Amino acid sequence: MQKLFVAAALMLALLFVDLKAMAQPDSAAADKKEFVHTVYFWLRNPADQTERSQFEKSLIRFINSSKYISSKHIGVPAATNRPVIDSSYTYCLSLTFKSKAEQDQYQDEDVHKVFIRESEQLWQKVLVYDSVSIL
Repeated sequence: MQKLFVAAALMLALLFVDLKAMAQPDSAAADKKEFVHTVYFWLRNPADQTERSQFEKSLIRFINSSKYISSKHIGVPAATNRPVIDSSYTYCLSLTFKSKAEQDQYQDEDVHKVFIRESEQLWQKVLVYDSVSIL
């Protein structure tokens, strides 16, 4: 009975290690996968149309000038209403890159830094969600 318990515990430990490895792929493999960079912005004065226009112009100029972005989406909260939805943000930016390395280069691009300098006074909060494709 004790041997069976030890064997079962060992199998569970090995399963846990494998699941943990799957959840966090090694960085070399992950760097070659599509990278998705999603940013949520909460503007200080979301009802101010002048500030919204200023933010949108700066953001559009920036993402249209980047050398590394593969695809882009700028959005506002959709007219949906379910308990799991957070629509408190003002703008959503979702960008894809061919790899993490390209996203890293995008972070250092002058056009990215200009956008931040031009617009950071307009937002009160920013949240970023980065993910790497598992496909």
